[in-house]
Amino acid sequence: MFSRKKDFEPFKNKVWLASPTMHNGAEMKYVQEAYDTNWMSTVGENINEIEKIAAEKAGVKYAVALSCCTAALHLCVKFAGEKLYGKPAIGHGAVEGKRVFCSDMTFDATLNPVVYEGGIPVFIDTERDSWNMDPVALEKAFEMYPEVKLVVAAELYGFSGDIKKIKEICEKHGALLIEDAAEAMGATWDGQQCGSFGDYAAVSYNGNKIITGSSGGCLLTNDLEVANKARKWSTQARENATWYQHEEVGYNYRMSNVIAGVIRGQYNYLEEHISQKKVIYERYTKGLKDLPIEMNPIVEGCEPNYWLSAFTINPYYMCKQVRGECDVLYIPEKGKSCPTEILEAISSINAEGRPIWKPMHMQPMYRMHECIGRVGSMRAKTNAYITGTVMDVGADIFQRGVCLPSDNKMTEEQQNEIISVIRACFE
Repeated sequence: MFSRKKDFEPFKNKVWLASPTMHNGAEMKYVQEAYDTNWMSTVGENINEIEKIAAEKAGVKYAVALSCCTAALHLCVKFAGEKLYGKPAIGHGAVEGKRVFCSDMTFDATLNPVVYEGGIPVFIDTERDSWNMDPVALEKAFEMYPEVKLVVAAELYGFSGDIKKIKEICEKHGALLIEDAAEAMGATWDGQQCGSFGDYAAVSYNGNKIITGSSGGCLLTNDLEVANKARKWSTQARENATWYQHEEVGYNYRMSNVIAGVIRGQYNYLEEHISQKKVIYERYTKGLKDLPIEMNPIVEGCEPNYWLSAFTINPYYMCKQVRGECDVLYIPEKGKSCPTEILEAISSINAEGRPIWKPMHMQPMYRMHECIGRVGSMRAKTNAYITGTVMDVGADIFQRGVCLPSDNKMTEEQQNEIISVIRACFE
């Protein structure tokens, strides 16, 4: 346990990584409207309005309100597969037996839908400069597997990489792009909204996102046929008949009109939340500037939404840390630290931090899948370093990275205390 300093008092109320922020009844107004009009299910004015607002904010023509972002990503994969390979027989997935290039350093919800539809994820290593899918590695992957026609790219922590370049590479190779903008709502690349680059895209309203409905997500598209089909598939693919007629497999994926009411009230505060998150990021940057750490990189062309502030520790200032599957050990060392010590220190004052996403190719369920970096194919490694050179960028960032408390209700005084605790770890 963290024990270098004993004079830090725990916060009375926990400071969260990121939690919902409600606004004096703005959301409840629309929830109450759903209640009063008795539109409590998966149809209603709130849903209609969310689809209009989400499309407008993302800079696309259509949005389809769904139960969660994972549902949106699943339908994206299904659409892409059927467009590329035709409609599969019942019991078979839309990308059955096909390789699909996927972001490696992300939450598994990005690529699980590929597996739902029978696909084989092939992971693309992370670009050090942006922490997102590496365009150079993606090009290498297409050299190795020119038959691949689908890419799923996530935008990490609200800090986009060159998603425009990723899209151009996909077009060059005749591939479709699914853009997982779950964490990047309101962020832009070259002034264009994240979520508008993909052939299909998804955003999230999960409880910890930049705006929230407690759950929910939207599928984003410029294709009216896709939007209409998504609405059909998400309501059990019922045909237009007076009885329950079904000609294809459907899903119970539609958003509740009650949850849509919360999101409808939240959308008015998207820019305000982004501004608050930016202040948090800048305060960390200033408060930690002389430590051997590097904050989330902001590359030219990106305007983040600053959803989560994070950093990596300079490898020369890392104390010894070893991670197993579900446990970890480290040895404290003067002048050095590691993610585990820092997270313990943050926790000791009743604040929440987390490790960086563990890359997918290191996960037990996916470690036999290929991960392709700038130098070619990499099978899962226990050591990110080869002859002193980092070959597996995602594994290296995971080893050295920390997600910091980034709740927009955190006070300046609380954040300053967190900064002091982090600084103590390097003493």
